[in-house]
Amino acid sequence: MDNEACASVEKELDRVVTKLEQLHENSAAEIGDIASLMSELVNVLGMAEKMGVNTLNTGTQMNAPADTSSTDDPMGDGINMQVETEPAAPQRLNESQMERIREAIAQCNDRVQKLSTEHRELHGSVSKIGKAIDRNYSSDFSSTMRVDALQDEENLMLLNKAIAKHYCRQGMDEVARTLIKECKMSEDHAQDVFDSEREFAEIYNIWIQIQKRELADALKWVARHSSQLMERHSVIEFRLHRMRFMQLVSYGLKSQNEAIMYARTNFQKFAVRYEHEIANLMASFIYLPGGLENTPYRIFLSQEMWTELSFTFLKDACQLLGISKNSALSVVVNAGCTALPALLNIKQVMQSRQVLGMWNGCDELPIEIDLQPEFRFHSIFACPILRQQTTEDNPPKKLTCGHVISNDALHKLSNGHILKCPYCPVEQNAEEAVRIYF
Repeated sequence: MDNEACASVEKELDRVVTKLEQLHENSAAEIGDIASLMSELVNVLGMAEKMGVNTLNTGTQMNAPADTSSTDDPMGDGINMQVETEPAAPQRLNESQMERIREAIAQCNDRVQKLSTEHRELHGSVSKIGKAIDRNYSSDFSSTMRVDALQDEENLMLLNKAIAKHYCRQGMDEVARTLIKECKMSEDHAQDVFDSEREFAEIYNIWIQIQKRELADALKWVARHSSQLMERHSVIEFRLHRMRFMQLVSYGLKSQNEAIMYARTNFQKFAVRYEHEIANLMASFIYLPGGLENTPYRIFLSQEMWTELSFTFLKDACQLLGISKNSALSVVVNAGCTALPALLNIKQVMQSRQVLGMWNGCDELPIEIDLQPEFRFHSIFACPILRQQTTEDNPPKKLTCGHVISNDALHKLSNGHILKCPYCPVEQNAEEAVRIYF
């Protein structure tokens, strides 16, 4: 069912992506045509402007003074002549030019209308994705919720504490302090939030810096924990020095001497374990004049290599300090998302068969959910007799013969104080069974 739902949504998504690509290509072509038409309009108007003529309207006005000294020369100095020139209106466009302009405007309108229509059709396809999601997936998770769990003040405080710790891990201390203040967390709990996550906050900041190709703080950290990392046979210290060396080599001839000195200083302690790799690194000096872009060493310039280095540091650093690389909140949320589809399906089946009472909602689920290995932090023992996972109320018990069963199975199989092992014929005293811890 889940695969069919994913396939249905993916099908609608592929349709939208295809239409988007087609719309992009069509829009580019249509906009290019519109630009050409506009350019043609500009040329037509420019030609019309050049063909325009100005008509010179000349008016002559003569003003004679009141006292004239001579009447022999009618054009003498006593007469002033003023000439006024007024530009005439530009010549009207001829019929051929008007026709070209009308055609260009009509074509532009047609193309704009076509783009608008295609855009509206795309909106319809996008809306179908939302409908496909609503049709194939349930948005109502209330049937799998336990609202009573958060009515307990202690449980609510534990939740707020987990959220605050998650913020501290992400380096968002101010947000964590605001949450602590608003939920009125006690000083002891608040102090525990920052104390428990202080070491990880440093590791997280270094992890971010490595992804930004900044290695200074990471190299200082591995230098402080060098002996412990060597005892655990960790590779992170050598890989950080290797990446810093290649970073210097990538700068070209100007950093050649610095790279040589760095290799002499930091690779000596790794000479036995990484002899072959160090020899390969030294060969990179051959490519210094031309750069590393087109050489076998270009992999050290890729972002994938830096991302892998950052996660290797995160894993090894957390293992060394004995802390989880993922916050408790992220683990719970991701595990819940993994289990949610199965829980919704079993809930629907139980509702249809009217057997909701089987889901007591206390300590166990009605079905077994196989989580990924990253969500497993301790061994889980399932009783081979009752085929149930053991709990604090029903712990595993080791019999004198060495076989292990649950406490409930022990009581059901015992006859008074006598117990016969269900796997071997040894009879023993049921009270001699001891609890074991995994």
